[in-house]
Amino acid sequence: MAAWCPVGLVAVALLLLVGIAMPASFAAAAAHTQAQPPAPPPASDGTSIDQGIAYVLMLVALVLTYLIHQLDATSPYKLF
Repeated sequence: MAAWCPVGLVAVALLLLVGIAMPASFAAAAAHTQAQPPAPPPASDGTSIDQGIAYVLMLVALVLTYLIHQLDATSPYKLF
């Protein structure tokens, strides 16, 4: 079994120290940048527009389904 050499032990200790100190320094820097108030929300986020488009598409799908079912029911060919 190989023994730990002092250089390897120092390298591991240095990596642990950097791994602990780096996130702490990033958190301190982020705290300074977040001191300003947040921006106001947009006047319209577009969800009502998206919901209106979704309702129109669902209505089109419902009408097409009804028309295709009627055409299939009156067809002399038995497709399904």
